[in-house]
Amino acid sequence: MRLSVNRNLPLAALTLLLAAGVPAWSKDRPAPVLANGPQADYPMVLGQPFTVDGVTYTPVDTMNYDVVGHAATYAEGGDAITASHRTLPLPSYVEITALDTGRTILVRLERRGPMTGNLLTELSPGAAAQLGIAGQARAPVRVRRVNPPEPERSALRAGRAAPARMDTPPSLRVVLMRRLEQQGPGIQVSRPGPMPTPDKLPPVPQAVPGSRAEAPAPAAPPVAKPVAKPNVAAAKPEPKVEPVVAAKGGWLVQVGAFSTQVRAEAAAKAIGAQVAPTGKLWRVRITGLASQAAADAALAKAKAAGYSDARIQRAD
Repeated sequence: MRLSVNRNLPLAALTLLLAAGVPAWSKDRPAPVLANGPQADYPMVLGQPFTVDGVTYTPVDTMNYDVVGHAATYAEGGDAITASHRTLPLPSYVEITALDTGRTILVRLERRGPMTGNLLTELSPGAAAQLGIAGQARAPVRVRRVNPPEPERSALRAGRAAPARMDTPPSLRVVLMRRLEQQGPGIQVSRPGPMPTPDKLPPVPQAVPGSRAEAPAPAAPPVAKPVAKPNVAAAKPEPKVEPVVAAKGGWLVQVGAFSTQVRAEAAAKAIGAQVAPTGKLWRVRITGLASQAAADAALAKAKAAGYSDARIQRAD
């Protein structure tokens, strides 16, 4: 005798499975494997070029990425240590340094952005808190791509913070801040009281080294002219001119000009220079150099610290 089959039984069984949270997979669609290890970071996504405020950005897999800019806090992301970026692959990992304090953390890039303005990145609230910049609208930062070990990647994927990195030393932060200050308007957003750039400088007393306004700064020709006239009549005035210049300091090295006193003092401390306020700027100079040899040595020290525009001047 042939038994009857309840055709509704498979549907009822499927309903019970779904209610219990267990997915039912067909033979043509095998159940996916949940990624718990390194495979969770692949495939990395680049995507198509896009435009933000008239600027087109093309995502690219840049291995040695190391850029300074400004960061803000993203409204979403919670306690996870994540951030946005416009061109690096998603996901990828970067070390972000707060240039004001030197604190450095490991962050996972998970989204495109920022989608407005000229910010370099936007941090989740958790990342901003770990970095110590929560609440800041624009914080100067360094973003450097890294390849962290799997335990640290796993921690970030799980929403936990990786161990903080060693703080960046003040001497390097001075160089990085100088690089940020010298960047063009395409990186640094214009704001009230913008930082002077080489093509928008105040008059000569407030000029930044290397600008057009300071091109005639070397005072050697004006000093030599008064000496030449007395030499026509007699040779006595010539030895009198040199002692006067030496008595006023001889030589100095003009290192740079900064928009804030804090940055100027940090730069001066790093290379043993002095800070002098000039208008709205603070000039950093190495003074009291009694000979050309001493001036050459001081110039070499300034350039070794990253101040490539430093130059020797005669003291006033």
